[in-house]
Amino acid sequence: MRWPSRLRSSERRDGWRAASSGVNEVVEEHRRSPSAFMFMLRALMLSRGRTGQAGFPPIVERWTGLSVDRGHLHYLTSVTGLRDPRALSILYPHVVGFRLHMQLLTHPEYPLPIWGALQIRNRLIQHEVLEAGAVIDLETRVGSQRVGEKGLEVDLLSRATRGGRLCWESEITYYYRGRFEGAVAGAPRAASPDLAGGAEVDRFRMPRAGGWRFAGMSGDYNGLHLWTPYARLLGFQAAFPHSQRVAAMCLSRLEGPTSNEQTLELWIKGPVFYRAKTVLSRARLDDGLAFSLALADERRAALVGRWRSAS
Repeated sequence: MRWPSRLRSSERRDGWRAASSGVNEVVEEHRRSPSAFMFMLRALMLSRGRTGQAGFPPIVERWTGLSVDRGHLHYLTSVTGLRDPRALSILYPHVVGFRLHMQLLTHPEYPLPIWGALQIRNRLIQHEVLEAGAVIDLETRVGSQRVGEKGLEVDLLSRATRGGRLCWESEITYYYRGRFEGAVAGAPRAASPDLAGGAEVDRFRMPRAGGWRFAGMSGDYNGLHLWTPYARLLGFQAAFPHSQRVAAMCLSRLEGPTSNEQTLELWIKGPVFYRAKTVLSRARLDDGLAFSLALADERRAALVGRWRSAS
């Protein structure tokens, strides 16, 4: 097992901005897949907690020489039905690169425990299609934060480069419930699209299992995706698949933009349980489409998305 080397650097390039100005970046370098065992072990350690100061330490997780794995693409196809290479490509860096999120959220300098983090929004932008065998460099860092009445939102910013050119990027928002002194109120993010009057596309049932294999790709071994008894202990009626797996199952049933450059936005509003019956709806947009997935017995959207040509 190779431990990631740590170094401190004040470099800033290509428009990236540190979360706290005037503070050197804290960088972890990875030349192979970050170890789930190590970051899950770090997750068990107590964080340093909020210091009362605005901003988060400018932590950077960097993975160089990541090869787009043909086996991973085949698995994504088999468990979701998603066959469009453009749609596979926009999801792949987020799913595989989620290990960098886990590394960052369990970093000793990160001030909040990972157990309180709830992923609520994704914004993925694809600039070019990544085919099997492509080699990319992937980087994730702390972005902006916003405080609200009931909690705090923290953005993690990621980008993938290939041969020095930007080919993919994302902004993933995590929510922490509670009161946070010293946090600065920020501009709210865009609300999810309203699909009132949207047309029903399909009804389908969630898979029975598969959480372990998907966790093997993403590094996210959260028990909520693996064991119903654990999920019930935390107040959920059952375990549920990872959000990106659910999103891929939706995309496989939709006709998305034909451009190689595209944007996928997701608003994660609730769990979609294993074996649950679901209803997928769609509304056309000028440059793509909006969609929602609801549990059939509730008709309340659990996942809302907007899939369009990149702008």
